[in-house]
Amino acid sequence: MGAPLRWWVCREVWSATGKDATEDVHMAATHDSTDAPDAALSGAAAALPGRRIPRVVRRFLDTAAAGGIVLLIAAVVALVWANSPWGESYRALWSTELTIGVGRYELVEDLKHWVNDALMAIFFFVVGLEIKRELVHGDLRDPRTAAMPAIAAAGGMVVPALFYLLVTAGSEGARGWGIPMATDIAFAIGVVALLGRRVPASLKLFLLTLAIVDDIGAIVVIAVFYSEDIQPVFLLTAAGLIGVMLALRRARVVWVAPYVVLGAAVWLATQVSGVHATIAGVVLGLLAPAQPLIAAAVAREWASDLADEPTPGQLDTMTRLAKTSVSPAERLEYLLHPWTSFLIVPLFALANAGVQLRGDAFSGSGAAKVTAGVVIGLVVGKTLGITSMAWVSVRTGLGRLPEGATWPMVAGVALIAGIGFTVALFIAELAFDPGSLQDASKIGVLGASTIAALLGALVLHRACRSAPASDSGDSGDT
Repeated sequence: MGAPLRWWVCREVWSATGKDATEDVHMAATHDSTDAPDAALSGAAAALPGRRIPRVVRRFLDTAAAGGIVLLIAAVVALVWANSPWGESYRALWSTELTIGVGRYELVEDLKHWVNDALMAIFFFVVGLEIKRELVHGDLRDPRTAAMPAIAAAGGMVVPALFYLLVTAGSEGARGWGIPMATDIAFAIGVVALLGRRVPASLKLFLLTLAIVDDIGAIVVIAVFYSEDIQPVFLLTAAGLIGVMLALRRARVVWVAPYVVLGAAVWLATQVSGVHATIAGVVLGLLAPAQPLIAAAVAREWASDLADEPTPGQLDTMTRLAKTSVSPAERLEYLLHPWTSFLIVPLFALANAGVQLRGDAFSGSGAAKVTAGVVIGLVVGKTLGITSMAWVSVRTGLGRLPEGATWPMVAGVALIAGIGFTVALFIAELAFDPGSLQDASKIGVLGASTIAALLGALVLHRACRSAPASDSGDSGDT
């Protein structure tokens, strides 16, 4: 096949699987080194920087960092809007009811709850996909590599909860102990991204793995401690529907429509069962196959064997082969992660971050303790819990310090992990009814996240500046 056509086919085919343009160039260049255009492409590929962070992980980090900026804008807009002369329109908007029904069956929720219960289920579905990726292909696959971030994450969940309980002991606010346990991946990665290439790639992966383990803990807390009035019949119905999906997967059914319909039914059954519906999203994400249906070499071989002028049918077959050479979990994450980062999570922030900052905000019983507990838990508890348990894991030989990282860097990352935001606000909605305690907890989350971001960025910047310069390794792929 001629070089220009082969380059076009590889570009079109591999873009369908979500691969980067640089990888397209590399693939096209390696099929025929005898052509002059291919030699030029090969030279371009050879000039690519070193590859340390896997492509899919680097793409996730880039999207999360950019999404963090959109999330920040949405949170600021919500705060300004809720406290402006038009604040009543903010509250009226999110209390507007939306009804979805079939025949005599209908589901009625206000817009805020549609965002929190339905759209956030998609966010947690992507979280499930991220967890599945890490378990199968990422750091959580290797016990030794996973040990340090996993143990550190455990400390970063338990210690903040204990600090919160110490502050709020004996008050109505004690129920919010799960709020300071969470880390916001988008904001945390966004802060690290601002510090540039001096932050070692291994430290970025440490933060990502820590945040994912943190998400697992938050999901368990939501499912076990913040679910009420459990309805076993509907819970069993959801389990049965999941069983049907597993049977379809075992039968190698690849048509998407049955899974979408069954997934929606699982969400609905979970919603009415008393378990928060977002848990359904996590479970469905974990069920997504993490292995491709065919080997990538098959798609590459087809691409190299195509004629100079392939028929539409051949190109269609090639595109389908390329798609099935990437695992469904990776393909779904590639498709959905930008939507959750740039639309769903910012919508959640817009709907939930609009807290009225009034002079009597802490007048409710226990409100001041709730705010103090959240701030101390996220800023102090996260830092002490993560740093101390990371040190214990290294001292006991269970884990190892990320390559190129120092303990001041780990402390900086631990501070940044105190940015709770999305999941923390989510748990605040579950822990408290609308009122002074819920508002106080949200004020605490917003304040603590700001403090953690500023202090964490300062500590990490100084730690990286004092360390020997090294290649971050995050500009390439593997």
